[in-house]
Amino acid sequence: MTNPYRLARRTLLAGAGLGLVPGLPVFAAGLVPTPEQTEGPFYPAGFPADSDNDLVQVRGQAAQAMGQVLHLQGRVIDLSGGARGGGIIEIWQCDAQGIYDHPRQQGRDRRDTAFQGYGRMLVDAEGRYNFRTLKPVAYPGRTPHIHLKVATADGRMLTSQLYVAGDPQNERDGVFRRAVRSPGQRERIEMKLERASGLEPGAMATTMDIVIA
Repeated sequence: MTNPYRLARRTLLAGAGLGLVPGLPVFAAGLVPTPEQTEGPFYPAGFPADSDNDLVQVRGQAAQAMGQVLHLQGRVIDLSGGARGGGIIEIWQCDAQGIYDHPRQQGRDRRDTAFQGYGRMLVDAEGRYNFRTLKPVAYPGRTPHIHLKVATADGRMLTSQLYVAGDPQNERDGVFRRAVRSPGQRERIEMKLERASGLEPGAMATTMDIVIA
């Protein structure tokens, strides 16, 4: 029987599976752009063979990644709220133990090999994207976060990070503090998590629109 929470891999990069959480919000003009943030030291040195938008289940493995599943979705839009479709969005993060799949990562041999660690997909014509990943965890020196990079169809680039709203470590994180110096920036990078009981038992869900200047 097909796992109803497993995304169909043959259609992932074509933008299938979008709209897992219905009712994406409509925005008015004059939006605050998503702040640019550092790529960090752990952008993949080499991409995994399985690089789709389901990071929790690696193709060919029966085991699912450790940690709490997070359904992350939203739209890539411009300052007026118009869709920026046709580009590519990437995310990467550490596993549930705080370990990245990267040669510079200490203790890399202990990482959860059932976690993909990196994923990418095409943004559809309406700017929509979605990922099945993990709720991020902290590691020494950083609050929980997910890295992202967007390349739009017209060549614009944005590198940023997403954080868990309300996590007490956010205010002690230098990267986070530098990203929320102007009004409206906090809501662009803080994920408000809700139970995704209608999607997957025990999972969380959030909608984050990425605003490109």
